[in-house]
Amino acid sequence: MASLILVVTSLEDLTADLVIAALNKRGVPVVRVDPADIGRDLRFGFRIGSGVRAWGGMLSTTSREVEVREVTAVYYRRPTPYSARFTGLPAQERDFSTAEARHGLGGVLNSLHAATYVNHPSAVTRADFKPAQLRTAVHLGFTIPPTLITNDSETARSFAAEHGRVIYKTFRGLPKDEHRKGIAGTIWTQRVIPDAFDDSLMVTAHLFQAEVPKTGDVRVTVVGHHVFAQQITTPDGALDWRRGDWEDLIHVPVTVPPAIEAALYSYLAAFGLIFGCFDFALTGDVNDPEHWIWIECNSNGQWGWLPDAPAITEAFADILSGKEPAPDENASRP
Repeated sequence: MASLILVVTSLEDLTADLVIAALNKRGVPVVRVDPADIGRDLRFGFRIGSGVRAWGGMLSTTSREVEVREVTAVYYRRPTPYSARFTGLPAQERDFSTAEARHGLGGVLNSLHAATYVNHPSAVTRADFKPAQLRTAVHLGFTIPPTLITNDSETARSFAAEHGRVIYKTFRGLPKDEHRKGIAGTIWTQRVIPDAFDDSLMVTAHLFQAEVPKTGDVRVTVVGHHVFAQQITTPDGALDWRRGDWEDLIHVPVTVPPAIEAALYSYLAAFGLIFGCFDFALTGDVNDPEHWIWIECNSNGQWGWLPDAPAITEAFADILSGKEPAPDENASRP
């Protein structure tokens, strides 16, 4: 069957734009859809049963119509939350409509027969929890920073006393601020002062780690069987390279040690992923796997800003168009 790619994302998604452009250049049919457009701009009718064993039916946007049974691959990026479609409704109606749309429309889009998902939303959700990431990383032999998750100030102070310099990072990014025109904020990875720990920690969970005496960072992007790695350094040696001007970052392509590369593939297979952006801290020789310290993996990460973005784009296009067989995303589970 000829390739038909469904790209599930918001209208303003520059990363998806790169992949769509590459697929268009190859002449591969692409349909872009944002599920939050449900209504006049997005209509559908799906059927199953009566001898039909897979979901089929038409999905219509303002510009395209597609029979979902013909979809061979789904590039699941960053669609608008369903709740955005129903913000004008009273709370009960809003929550009901959001849940119905997510379980109905979203349920079908997430259950297309024989389609390759990059990545499947349920796999992204499983891999989104940092405790699960860290446990899986340790299981696969990666070195991670000593880590504490707590809401107790005494426990946090004891951890800091044991490890010296300690950093704090969030589990998730800040949600959008409704009072600031929906602008999302950021809390960067930062050093903490143990003397400042007090009972306010009890309000929620906090993630603390022993600071890694790093010499640099490495961003590794894995797409199928392709690995792209860039060592990143900042002119001012910032703890979190994301905090400054990305135009000032220094990128140097590096080769991932074979032991690390094998573990990366195992990590993706453990969560049923085909793609992931991995972050490591370097503590010495980039060729020595013992100096690679695991930080995290973003299963829906951005990569369009990297110097090797053109090659990454083509790797995505290869997987989605079927030019290259996708790894078995159901190989194993953590």
